[in-house]
Amino acid sequence: MFNSIPETRPATPLLDQIDDPADLHALSTEQLPELATQLREYLLYSVGQSGGHFGAGLGVIELTIALHYLLNTPIDHLIWDVGHQCYPHKILTGRREAMPKIRQFDGPAPFPKRSESPFDEFGVGHSSTSISAALGMAIADKLQGINSKTVAVIGDGAMTAGMAFEALNHAAHTDTNLLVILNDNDMSISQNEGGLATYLARNLKNQTEGETTAALFEALDFEYSGPVDGHDFDKLLPALKTVLNKPGPQFLHLITKKGKGFKPAEDDPVGYHAITKIEPIHQPKEKKIRYSNIFGRWICDMAEQDKRLTAITPAMREGSDLVAFSEQYPERYFDVAIAEQHALTLAAGLACQKMKPVVAIYSTFLQRAYDQLVHDVSIQKLDLLLAIDRAGLVGEDGSTHAGCFDIAMLRCLPEAVIMTPSSAEELRNMLFTGYKYPGLAAVRYPRGSVPAHAVGTMTPLEIGKSKTLKQGQKVALLNFGPLLETTRAIAEQNNYTVVDMRFVKPLDAETVRQLSESHDLLVSIEDHSIKGGAGSAVSEYLHQNNIHTPLLMLGIPDKWIEHATRQQQLEMCGLDQSGIQRAIETALNP
Repeated sequence: MFNSIPETRPATPLLDQIDDPADLHALSTEQLPELATQLREYLLYSVGQSGGHFGAGLGVIELTIALHYLLNTPIDHLIWDVGHQCYPHKILTGRREAMPKIRQFDGPAPFPKRSESPFDEFGVGHSSTSISAALGMAIADKLQGINSKTVAVIGDGAMTAGMAFEALNHAAHTDTNLLVILNDNDMSISQNEGGLATYLARNLKNQTEGETTAALFEALDFEYSGPVDGHDFDKLLPALKTVLNKPGPQFLHLITKKGKGFKPAEDDPVGYHAITKIEPIHQPKEKKIRYSNIFGRWICDMAEQDKRLTAITPAMREGSDLVAFSEQYPERYFDVAIAEQHALTLAAGLACQKMKPVVAIYSTFLQRAYDQLVHDVSIQKLDLLLAIDRAGLVGEDGSTHAGCFDIAMLRCLPEAVIMTPSSAEELRNMLFTGYKYPGLAAVRYPRGSVPAHAVGTMTPLEIGKSKTLKQGQKVALLNFGPLLETTRAIAEQNNYTVVDMRFVKPLDAETVRQLSESHDLLVSIEDHSIKGGAGSAVSEYLHQNNIHTPLLMLGIPDKWIEHATRQQQLEMCGLDQSGIQRAIETALNP
């Protein structure tokens, strides 16, 4: 059991022999526990250098070793769900010495990535896709006459999503050699919620009385095995050998512990789901507050004023900062587990009965519920507020977690209101404005922090009205969202006009018209895809009204932005101060 994260690289002589999964086959089973110890210690060290996910990875050390020991990857297919737990897999598949740079611009990706390694056979970042992908691979191999084994490793948290059961339902009617491993650690990122979690826990408790989880999965025509201790090689290896050699759909239920072998993570699996890298001690920094914390305070204040308010999250209580709300208003708080589609239609049902739902959801996760947003909410003109967290570039988690498309998705929905706060005060006021709007309203705010000044007001904003912050000449900078300070710095240096547009929809068309008449160049600036974004809304208005003032649209370009720090990503996109300045100069002097 480790109690601290090593700051210097530990001695790992056995692990150092493993540069490819095939190297594992030369080891005896008696050597595997020592390999697990060294892998666990090295994982602690490497994540301490880089930051990142490691609670889930610590829980699958033995499973990762056992699978690569028994399989012939990548001829045999090994698919990880979500990918939080993939760090041990990366260490064993040729990326050991690069792991201290994981999540950095020149290091490995934080999730499985097909272009990074042939052993990362399916790229992930969102949950509950593993069984579908693995089934597709198994069917493809069978059609092509390839003799292989296919394994999907899915956690009990990811099993709460409907897509996992859609895949199980289909797999039951195939004769593919598919093994689904349920990695049951009684955790998602947060504590699991819902009937499946209760069912698994109850059946484990009662298994001595002959009741097991077999009934549910055998009803879907899977052959069930387990539960098995996922940390005991003497039990794990025989169980895996047995199911890997059986034909047809197999289901193996493993019991593991998130954070296994690191006492702080075992005691606090939520807090140690991921960590930041160990930093040298510096002088005290300015105290800051996260945008999500501002939302968390606002929703508690709003709930005190309005008993109709209900809060919904798809398994992101801590990330969306709904902890205080869940404790103060438990009867009005709904964690629906990893079920974004259900979250939106649940909100629609609440709205039908005159409640006012607030759906707190990451931008990248909202993508999974777009059909429900269109058909169940927008078409029916229902009244709810979307609090869209992690909008824009998110840094080290990379392209799977970047919220680049929410404006484009929402802007085409009739009567929707879309707001882009540029400060803590604006976020609070926009949440209040969106809450009071009688229809679909969305407030998108970034990952990150702002100075922790007291923000207590809730002032309604005029819908569709921008705010001119500086009157300048020649160039008008139209800011949408969190890049306002960079925009203002450029304006001060060059005597440009700055307008905080605030609303993407409805657009402040009158202000855009006036600016087009008095300036040589309009520049839209947003932390969102240029395609379909706020700048596109400005461009459409200019075109529809036959206005010919040039428009420079700055935002996230039409390509995937790799993992790096947020500042590095902004530089890649030309959204840092020097990049924006260069683009303006080029537009003025083509």
